Amino acid sequence: MQSRVVQMVEENKDPLVVPRTNGITRALPQRLLHLLMLFLFLCFTFSVASIYMIKYFGFHSIVPTIRPSLLPCIEEESKNLESWINPPSNLLHTMSDKELLWRASMVPRVKKYPFKRVPKIAFMFLTKGPLPLAPIWERFFKGHQGFYSIYIHSLPSFEADFPASSVFYKRQIPSQVTEWGKMSMCDAERRLLANALLDISNEWFVLLSESCIPLYNFNVIYKYISHSKHSFVGAFDDPGPYGRGRYDENMLPEVNISQWRKGSQWFEMSRKLALFIVEDTKFYPKFAEFCRPACYVDEHYFPTMLTIQASNLLANRSITWVDWSRGGAHPATFGKSDITEEFMKRMLAGPNCTYNDRNTSMCYLFARKFAPSALEPLFLLAPKYLGF
Repeated sequence: MQSRVVQMVEENKDPLVVPRTNGITRALPQRLLHLLMLFLFLCFTFSVASIYMIKYFGFHSIVPTIRPSLLPCIEEESKNLESWINPPSNLLHTMSDKELLWRASMVPRVKKYPFKRVPKIAFMFLTKGPLPLAPIWERFFKGHQGFYSIYIHSLPSFEADFPASSVFYKRQIPSQVTEWGKMSMCDAERRLLANALLDISNEWFVLLSESCIPLYNFNVIYKYISHSKHSFVGAFDDPGPYGRGRYDENMLPEVNISQWRKGSQWFEMSRKLALFIVEDTKFYPKFAEFCRPACYVDEHYFPTMLTIQASNLLANRSITWVDWSRGGAHPATFGKSDITEEFMKRMLAGPNCTYNDRNTSMCYLFARKFAPSALEPLFLLAPKYLGF
């Protein structure tokens, strides 16, 4: 009897344990459910509190902190006309020639300016390095701020040391090496024109070298250029070996021989003609490939292209005096011993020419070539003969 009871107890061990295990299993989900509900309640409470805090505190304190750092810059660029019409504060930039010419070719379609525009003359100096005659030019420009701009294209390796008080201070543009008689010379001239065109107030453009001087005071030159109906670009048909003799039939069909022109490298031109030059992609490839020494491209590219595109705007003469009487491939260079009162009178006398369809004896506004040694006598004689 006892053994049977023991056996029944042993057989019933497992059923007695199972009910305890099921009770623990049921208890655990209830605790997790309570914790989950508590967590959700805390999240809801925190969210509601956060909304009220942001509404009454955070929104008003954060937004004013952000606005001053962002909006003034955006508003100044988008609403201030001066940011569009003021000339670049720094002439040094990182644009390639392709980018520069593209940027300079932009023009406003509305002809009337919505601001008071004072047209300026851009004086563009194509040099190797220093400007030995700078004191003459400093005196020439003095008192005429706002009526001129200055641009200097020199060898890239040259570092100018003009004082901060000089009109030439920080007036160098990004430059490249140029070679006489090659397309790199025209590239430099296009580079000067393109940089000058970035100033919307520049209306006339004069190409000069380090050996040039002005022959009259600033007021006379400004009036002469600004009142002219034409641009002073030399462009004539030379039937000889140094004119048509340099023409290459590969220039066809863009340029035929009857359109081939020759002229002085030193020019004065209007903004309209300057834009023709910087935007040109039609004639440039032809001259770059088929006008090489003994075809000197700086004597033919601009005169020919502008004759084809705007011959009625050309005076067909240069306003820069040179002396070819000594012969050779280059005009005479004058040093200290050459600069006398007789020389000044002879230089200023000059031949007659046409200005606005009338005859005049005032044909040249600038002169070259003067050596550095000529500075002292020129500086002394300038007040009497040049008017400044």
